[in-house]
Amino acid sequence: MTDPRIDNLARIMVTYSLKVKPGERVAVMGSTLAAPLMLACQRELLRAGAFPDLIPSLPASQHLLLTESSAEQLDDVSPLQRTIIENYDAMIRIASLANTRHLSGVDPVRQRQRMKALSPLSKIRFSRGARGDLRWVITLFPTSAYAQDAEMSLEAFEDYVYHATFADSDDPIAAWQSIHDEQQRYVDWLKSKTHVHVKGPNADLKLSIAGRTFKNSDGDRNMPSGEIFTGPVEDSVEGWISFQYPAIYLGHEVEDIRLEFRGGKLVKATAGKNQDFLNSIIHTDAGARYLGEFAMGTNRNIDRFIKNILFDEKIGGTIHVALGRGYPETGSKNESAIHWDMICDMHNGGEIYVDDELIYRSGSFLI
Repeated sequence: MTDPRIDNLARIMVTYSLKVKPGERVAVMGSTLAAPLMLACQRELLRAGAFPDLIPSLPASQHLLLTESSAEQLDDVSPLQRTIIENYDAMIRIASLANTRHLSGVDPVRQRQRMKALSPLSKIRFSRGARGDLRWVITLFPTSAYAQDAEMSLEAFEDYVYHATFADSDDPIAAWQSIHDEQQRYVDWLKSKTHVHVKGPNADLKLSIAGRTFKNSDGDRNMPSGEIFTGPVEDSVEGWISFQYPAIYLGHEVEDIRLEFRGGKLVKATAGKNQDFLNSIIHTDAGARYLGEFAMGTNRNIDRFIKNILFDEKIGGTIHVALGRGYPETGSKNESAIHWDMICDMHNGGEIYVDDELIYRSGSFLI
């Protein structure tokens, strides 16, 4: 018997996140481990009158691609991927790994080459997304690997995932509408503001948001969600910020990161663990040394670090910044093959000033 929470999650993504209309073509992508959720999505899409295409993959295929490919094969972009990004109306991506560290032993140079090869396709995806021509939502299907990272049993981790997505509630759509309404108040207040100053034990960082737009991430692209975000003016970032949670990227876990910026550019980056990997990624391209995102997490159902950025960046009482590619709909002009989110805890005296007005203290909004 299917877990009713799986059916709820599929319904949330199809009817709330994507607002699928009859006649639309929608891709559903995930590993074979996510088969129950992929099939639930197919059912909901068919009921909505859409044309779903299920595109399953094997859990180890990405590792095989990165370790066995020639240089020519690493640079190849699948026509299937291109067709989806360029022509489909919407897509659902389901993270469902058997081993969350399966890429940790892969040469970072090869990983960078692959990211650069896919970068033009990513640019198309974000451009179509900004125009509203392509809608997408990313979620996670609970596996033992994710549960182990979170130091939970699989059953407890399933409970956590479905609570964070409100799939365990009597009316999950209403729950997400409430998140939207709360966050929209902050987004509306931030309109036409010009500068931000983050202060506290973990940061002294200034950035301009003049001409930039804060977006309400209310479950339309990430499920779960719960954040408001923008793209800082590229050359405006000044100061430093440190991150209390490990930053996990491409299967590598980097700890105790501290970043310093001058004139918008990253001028110093240190880490207590995996410094070499950090150095490798920030040298991917010119845009990798600039911030593409500044965001505040708001989801109080996400209340612990589980080593999964889809959830962790939304922890209520945190902020995060991302090195690399920004979102065009925020006004960001930063382009890069990377987008690396890093999370800063604000609970212990962290403050945010906007146009010199204190709006946030110790993890809570004051407006």
